[in-house]
Amino acid sequence: MSFAGGRHFLQIPGPTNVPDSVLRAMAAPTIDHRGPEFGELGRTVLAGLKPVFGTTRPVVIYPASGTGAWEAALVNTLSPGDKVLCFETGHFATLWQEMARRLGLTVHFVPGDWRHGVDPARVAELLGQDGAHEIKAVCLVHNETSTGVTSRIPEIRAAIDNAGHPALLLVDTISSLGSIDYRHDEWGVDVTVAGSQKGLMLPPGLSFNAISDKALAASEKAKLPRSFWDWRPLLEAGERGYFPYTPATNLLYGLREALRLLEAEGLPNVFARHLRHAEATRAAVEGWGLEVLCADEREHSAALTAVVVPEGHDADKIRALILDRFDMSLGAGLGKLAGRVFRIGHLGSFNDLSLAGTLSGVQMGLALSGVPIRPDGVNAALDRLAAASRTDREAR
Repeated sequence: MSFAGGRHFLQIPGPTNVPDSVLRAMAAPTIDHRGPEFGELGRTVLAGLKPVFGTTRPVVIYPASGTGAWEAALVNTLSPGDKVLCFETGHFATLWQEMARRLGLTVHFVPGDWRHGVDPARVAELLGQDGAHEIKAVCLVHNETSTGVTSRIPEIRAAIDNAGHPALLLVDTISSLGSIDYRHDEWGVDVTVAGSQKGLMLPPGLSFNAISDKALAASEKAKLPRSFWDWRPLLEAGERGYFPYTPATNLLYGLREALRLLEAEGLPNVFARHLRHAEATRAAVEGWGLEVLCADEREHSAALTAVVVPEGHDADKIRALILDRFDMSLGAGLGKLAGRVFRIGHLGSFNDLSLAGTLSGVQMGLALSGVPIRPDGVNAALDRLAAASRTDREAR
């Protein structure tokens, strides 16, 4: 990579840029994880997570990636051979259903085109056909990180309810929590899965389950093997702010600070900021004459935008050029999208000037790569940001 001054632009859709105050918080000395100071830390972060999930129910924290929280959601609620309904909305939805199969569950995997979210009507149809209630859980990804498509959870919840089906609803919010409006309790989600390295503005290493009363009841009957992932010892220790094993103390320092930042900005403002940046990014893509992967206006992600490159061009080569010339990392196309799309992350600790710089780097990189684009992308995005700023001022 060519030498370049200034900061690296980390514009993949996670891990995201970590705020300086979070990094400083993590640099504090490690403390006794059985002592009273740690108990206060634990109680603070466990309580502070609840508004971010939109819940008053328990949340547990694992020293693991989001993959660990996937497994915890499954093994705490299901038994060998149980049937689960999963939807092919992208790479990560595919990986989650593969995990379910390896754990001994029977998976009905509904095919998808990776350009649309979960269809609520299809959920209603499949559950309506399951008169014996063999399906024990519906597993879906709220915001598919590989595609930039967000499924409509309230409509899916309504479809389950209208079918009169008792299946649990398990939702992956790894790239949406803290970035996109999400309401665990109000939307009737039973287990919400999340990770630290995206909207929560932390390094990788923590993952979470938010747990409904229905899911807790299911865990009493679940027969899949579990030890490290077992909710029960975590919930018991968490009442006093502790963990049943050695926790990731310094990441928890960072989490406390990240939660403080989200509270200071206000979650409605956080969500509005992400929507503003997503709209401006899509305006840039349209200004370049390119195509966004998401095919449904109702399902555009506020956390990232996947951009389709024209035939005859390799998205990975474009990304490599941008990294070399402008020291900016963009997200790769994953799975069947490899080489066909690049992903612009606009989530976490991010502002209007960061977006302007990001889109400028993309525009220059596309031009240098020989991609036939119009030169209107950055200006279109700036116009959208300026209009949003005027609207905000008028609202005040």
